[in-house]
Amino acid sequence: MILPSYVELMKVVNEDTALVGEEPVVNSRYSIVCATAKRARQIVAGDEPYISDYQGKKPLSIAVQELYEGKLKILTSDEVEEKDAELAAYKEQKALEKKALEEAAEGEEDSEEA
Repeated sequence: MILPSYVELMKVVNEDTALVGEEPVVNSRYSIVCATAKRARQIVAGDEPYISDYQGKKPLSIAVQELYEGKLKILTSDEVEEKDAELAAYKEQKALEKKALEEAAEGEEDSEEA
């Protein structure tokens, strides 16, 4: 059995939603299972664990410990949309910067040829 239990994990994940009437981030054991399984797959794929004492532990145990220690966060759908918008804006900015650099480089080449 993996410790801490899913009940303890749910308490940790939902700590920030202490306001009365605010919906908790995690309502079921399924959400905990999905989040830790996804993180375990990332670790297996080569992502570096967010905790320091991971040697000799299995990826799922590492993911559970990361979640319990608050190093891993389960996002609400609103937070996911916000992060996606931020990422899209960042990518657009980088594309514009790259285009400007390419145009500047072409301008220099044209002036050297003249």
